Amino acid sequence: MIDLYYWTTPNGHKITLFLEEAGLEYAIKPINIGKGEQFAPAFLKISPNNRIPAIVDHAPADGGEPISVFESGAILLYLAGKTGQFLPKDLRGQVQVLEWLMWQMGGLGPMAGQNHHFSIYAPEKIPYAIDRYVKETSRLYGVLNKRLAGRDFILGKQYTIADMAAYPWIIPERQGQDIADFPNLRRWHNLDIHRTTKYRHHSGERNRKSVPCLHKQVPCSSQLHHFQSCFLTHIP
Repeated sequence: MIDLYYWTTPNGHKITLFLEEAGLEYAIKPINIGKGEQFAPAFLKISPNNRIPAIVDHAPADGGEPISVFESGAILLYLAGKTGQFLPKDLRGQVQVLEWLMWQMGGLGPMAGQNHHFSIYAPEKIPYAIDRYVKETSRLYGVLNKRLAGRDFILGKQYTIADMAAYPWIIPERQGQDIADFPNLRRWHNLDIHRTTKYRHHSGERNRKSVPCLHKQVPCSSQLHHFQSCFLTHIP
């Protein structure tokens, strides 16, 4: 069993993508960042940077004590290593996954996040900041669009953690982008939407364990659907 400390953000969504794709049993532990729950001492023991997501794996591969992991990229790498899934077996493929995972962690995520902040949430609209981050988001869309030319996924035919990391951060309607300007990106994004729709329909057959969901007990899959239904309204 894996405990997922989660809220409805793109970084949180990366991990639910992996867990659902891999068919791992997990329990969502909501961390309401709007209420400051990420600063609770108990959560800081798991995620010292007071950010979601974080996980606790109660059945690590070495058979030892539970392992906690924070930072979404580190979690994806950990889970890929644990399951042997969504990471190429060959050295060159692994290098490419790491390159594109770090590209998302260091570029697409932070720049799109600043785009959201200044365009949507900042109490004062600063034209320079909005223009800067909308343009940088556009540049990053272009980088990924070029990479996806002639490829189904970032590495070609194989769906990997690089795709899982990037997909939740492509939200053109909130980022001042016209996805029609990026045809390869749009095609890839539609493929990812199809994958998530498919596993949302079938995840209830796999995740039978009841876990806390606000004030009631519901199956894991139903809990995930509840949170994801709020996804676009809570992006930071």
